[in-house]
Amino acid sequence: MNLEVFSLGTSGMMPLPGRFLTSALVRRDGELFLFDCGEGTQVSLKMLNLRWKKISAIFISHMHADHVTGLPGLLMLSSQVDREDPLYIYGPSRLGDYIDSSRKILDMYINYEIKFIPVEPGEIYRGEDFSINCFPLDHTKPCVGYSLVEDSRKGEFYPEKALALGVPKGPLFGRLQRGETIVLPSGLEVRSDMVMGEKRSGRKFSYVTDSLYFPEIADYVHDSDILFCEGMFEDGLRESAWEKKHMTALEAAMIARDSHSDMLCLQHYSPRYSDKELKTLLKEAQSIFPNTILTKDRMSFDIPLKD
Repeated sequence: MNLEVFSLGTSGMMPLPGRFLTSALVRRDGELFLFDCGEGTQVSLKMLNLRWKKISAIFISHMHADHVTGLPGLLMLSSQVDREDPLYIYGPSRLGDYIDSSRKILDMYINYEIKFIPVEPGEIYRGEDFSINCFPLDHTKPCVGYSLVEDSRKGEFYPEKALALGVPKGPLFGRLQRGETIVLPSGLEVRSDMVMGEKRSGRKFSYVTDSLYFPEIADYVHDSDILFCEGMFEDGLRESAWEKKHMTALEAAMIARDSHSDMLCLQHYSPRYSDKELKTLLKEAQSIFPNTILTKDRMSFDIPLKD
């Protein structure tokens, strides 16, 4: 089952040529989940040939314009593709007012159901074998981060162990793989854990933007395969970051390190930095967490299944 992450925009505050406002998209087995919807989101979706009709849910971090200004256009666009399923939108309570007022003032033609769900920390979305969780951040407006977490997968089945215990090939193999306990004609009881390996952890994507640094963020995003985290400023502007309730790239790296994440993808850069100057942020972050990259618009990342 594929799990891919697409960076649709990486700029904070204002869009720049080649750098749209912050948003990211996760595609899991053909199902799409959008995180934030900054200006330019539609353009990146089109350039990447991603089908917005397949977006099942949108998750908004907070009510600042650079994270929501792409939403009205996306909602109207979705009416042009014969959407049948409801579109679920999650975010702070004021987001519902923004959606309702935008629909009314712009006289939007919407031919599908929009369901808005205000978020609270904890599990907010449950799929068949994964969940999306919400956790609090600390910004100038109520703000949250998100993690998409797959359920643990069954361990590997060892047929040679089953055969050694006298289990014949056939339906009994399937019962053991489903976690059942069987009793052989000899009276021997064979438990699933006698022929199965340890459970394998699922994959995890975390999205953090617009927050003061605080150590508990690492607890929320622990063991992420990919962590998208804002690194808006260089360390020399730490005081400015503190005043604006943002993070430096160095602080983002501290979260990645302390959370034991596999990869840190910096995003939500201050427009003060040119593409060349962003290398300062990368260098600082890599001094703490070497597996850091500067995320650019329309980059994509594959998260393979774990052994």
